[in-house]
Amino acid sequence: QVQLVESGGGLVQTGGSLRLSCTASGRTFSKVVVGWFRQAPGKEREFVAASSSSGGSTQYGNSVKDRVTISRDNAKNTVYLEMNSLKPEDTAIYYCAAKSSWSIINYLPSQYDNWGQGTQVTVSS
Repeated sequence: QVQLVESGGGLVQTGGSLRLSCTASGRTFSKVVVGWFRQAPGKEREFVAASSSSGGSTQYGNSVKDRVTISRDNAKNTVYLEMNSLKPEDTAIYYCAAKSSWSIINYLPSQYDNWGQGTQVTVSS
């Protein structure tokens, strides 16, 4: 199983930008699909973005599309989530997760079998 560690979260003002990183170990990272999810207090876990193993296919959640970009550098065992034009409603713990195969639908948390510990993103007014 792959082990995932998120980093790059922090406090940012409304309108600012962050780049989150997800680093992996434990198996061939270049073969796994990686997704980003977020969860705010009292809310369900929400899909943010996903990348196929090669990075050739990506998908984004409706709430963040046009403001985020997912990319990956398999040589560094890292997937990135770049976020801009941040809003207070983006405040959440952000998790990366992995699964074996790319699908038409990649936005369900139940599809992913490995999860990182999360990194906190706080957007202030």
